[in-house]
Amino acid sequence: MNNPYVPYPVEITSIFQEYRDINTYTLRFVDREVQRKFDFQPGQFLQVSVSGVGEAPISINSPPEEEDYFRLCIERKGRVTEAIFELEEGSTLFARGPYGNGFPVDDVENRGILFIAGGIGLAPLRSAIEHVQNFRDSYGDVQIMYGDKTPACLLFDRYFSKWNKDFDLNVICEEATPEWSGEEGMVTDLMKRIYLDPEDSVSFVCGPPIMYKFVLPELKALGFEDEDIYLSYERRMECGVGMCRRCNIGDRFVCHDGPVFSYDEVKRYADKET
Repeated sequence: MNNPYVPYPVEITSIFQEYRDINTYTLRFVDREVQRKFDFQPGQFLQVSVSGVGEAPISINSPPEEEDYFRLCIERKGRVTEAIFELEEGSTLFARGPYGNGFPVDDVENRGILFIAGGIGLAPLRSAIEHVQNFRDSYGDVQIMYGDKTPACLLFDRYFSKWNKDFDLNVICEEATPEWSGEEGMVTDLMKRIYLDPEDSVSFVCGPPIMYKFVLPELKALGFEDEDIYLSYERRMECGVGMCRRCNIGDRFVCHDGPVFSYDEVKRYADKET
């Protein structure tokens, strides 16, 4: 967009219910020229607003290569997202951005990638996963480790067979149900299957802070260097524009300096938080 601080109207073209309070919205800018010029990095976010209600920072979960639309996976938790959930297909809201920095997908070409996601943390990672699959020959081996509470909570399961064609996808649930034929446990239980060479691979991680507490020591034990571990702190974003000063991690602000950081950048603060 020409001016990332100006909100532009976007139309909701479709709504897909992922889970009880999580929807994926397919959107496009009403101005087709704005849509054509819209570009972003996987892991970046938009400020999304509803007139008369307010705005909220939301990570983009579609790959940059989709020219005619973009997608946001939104969890209902707060005044703005509640208002978005009341909208129907064909409704208009507003978006500005993108903001922040994303996962360095261009800088890690020819290397292996380990994706680790917990819960709705898969949403920001999906943008990077789809991008890597769209340019599959540019990357090494790829493994995906994804854990959620129950099988009903699993996001994007309609894409699992597609991802499995090019990647090693591993999914686990904390609480199994009779119809679940997969594994029961935590996402860290999947990490024993990691076969990527840490000297020639990077890890992209997104999930709740408690997950980082257990995942980071595992990655370090496997031999991943601090600068090769990338963490999304999109859950820490508040106003999204650096005004509230509540999204800081030490001397870094998630909305300006993140939401994606290398562990090397934030480890002295991240270890205290997790």
